[in-house]
Amino acid sequence: MTTTTSASTSAETEVLIAGAGPTGLVLAADLARRGVRHRVVERAGRGFPGSRGTGIQPRTLEVLDDLGLGPAFLTEAGPCPPVQTWEGTERIRTWDLVERGEPTPAVPYPETLMLPQWRTVELLHARLEELGGRVEFETELTGFTQDEDGVTATLRHADGSTDTVRARYLVGTDGSRSTVRMTLGTSFTRTPVDARPVLLADFILEGIDRGHWHMWPTAPGGMIALRPLEGVETFQLIAGFDDTAHEPDPERDATPEALTRLLAERTGLTGLRVGEVRWSSAFRANAAMAERFRTGRVLLAGDAAHIHAPAGGQGLNTGVQDAYNLGWKLGAVLRLGAPDAVLDSYDTERVPVAAGVLSLSTRQNAADRAAGSGLSPRGSETLQLGISYRESPLTQERRQYVPEDGLRAGDRAPDAPCHDRAVDPVRLFDVFRGPHFTLLDLTEQGAGLPSAEWLRTCRVGGPEADLLDTGGHAKSAYGPGLFVIRPDGYVGLATDDPADVREYLTALTGRTLAGA
Repeated sequence: MTTTTSASTSAETEVLIAGAGPTGLVLAADLARRGVRHRVVERAGRGFPGSRGTGIQPRTLEVLDDLGLGPAFLTEAGPCPPVQTWEGTERIRTWDLVERGEPTPAVPYPETLMLPQWRTVELLHARLEELGGRVEFETELTGFTQDEDGVTATLRHADGSTDTVRARYLVGTDGSRSTVRMTLGTSFTRTPVDARPVLLADFILEGIDRGHWHMWPTAPGGMIALRPLEGVETFQLIAGFDDTAHEPDPERDATPEALTRLLAERTGLTGLRVGEVRWSSAFRANAAMAERFRTGRVLLAGDAAHIHAPAGGQGLNTGVQDAYNLGWKLGAVLRLGAPDAVLDSYDTERVPVAAGVLSLSTRQNAADRAAGSGLSPRGSETLQLGISYRESPLTQERRQYVPEDGLRAGDRAPDAPCHDRAVDPVRLFDVFRGPHFTLLDLTEQGAGLPSAEWLRTCRVGGPEADLLDTGGHAKSAYGPGLFVIRPDGYVGLATDDPADVREYLTALTGRTLAGA
């Protein structure tokens, strides 16, 4: 039987996104709410397999909240279960892998939540469809060329037909074996982090409680761990192999019979019963980062730009932050006429962050290897709340006095509970939510301020207050001044002078602002 390949030219789009994992879906959802025309293509079919990256860090929860997904994730995700360390059939101790915390006025999501990645993808996909977007499944980007005005890409569909799409920009979110990155020829040298192979599997398991993350760090042959997954009846298996020459084969090593033998050999427990195996995968931990995240009209994000050892739960979260950083910048260039340098700042800001996360994950992997408990406790740096862009070209700190330990331009914009004039509760995150810039006025002076349809001004306190800082939390978090909050929730400008606001936003967006 001969397959006939036909080719056609599609209509132009503004942004072509190759890859519909969490990074690509967050970017698409952000562009959709900005009214930016885009296409998302995914070479696989619908239905992301496997639990994979399960940890959702607090900063990522803030992003999901901004995209309208906060309630869904808070409902479906769960806290990291306490770890139960075993030696054979004996329970040794119970301990917390992550730092526990209560919400504070500035940090509404204080600790890591857990959710299988396939469910995270489902929730993001549903949100994209609510915003009017869609994913073209079984559609593979096979190549592209770029010029000064855009990118011409070739797509191949499941029936063998092809078409050519013209886009202003192409974003590769197509994973660690990225076609986009390889076509660019961008350097991406992989460094082994751990030569020992690891097998992951999701399966039905009976004979052990679902209230703990069970670990056998000194099991014969290698560490083994079992974690109950949220919202489903399955467990996630993590099995390391001390024999570096061993090659786990998911077809061979992840059958119910093989997993039953593995669990019996490593745990000594006789009552464990393995049922259906839903998914499995084998890997060795590597680290790599693209030498740059922007090449002309083509940008890289997520695993296409950087891969990390899984220790610390940073990979998925860093990809989401890439998308959140890039989305508003593409919107500013395509909708507001912002200068091209705004897109350059994506590379400037995210490369150092990715390098830092890569280093953190590698250190965490080494700490896990040295820990007698199989995994070592995760510190506050894994929460990604401390990521800052103080050195970014988009950051300006112009206040005359800033306390040494105070908030500075470039830092994450904190939340704070306030009240509106009707004394109804309103959080600053409620004010920030959406695709706009926010001008936060904490001067209490009622001075005239510039305005624009894409800029939301919020006066906290003073004679013309929009919000009342009833508990003093906003003033405590920010101090007095004027603060331009970027659409990705970072302080772009901090100043005492309203004239600085006009100058900053005009230079950033290329738009003339109305008002004083």
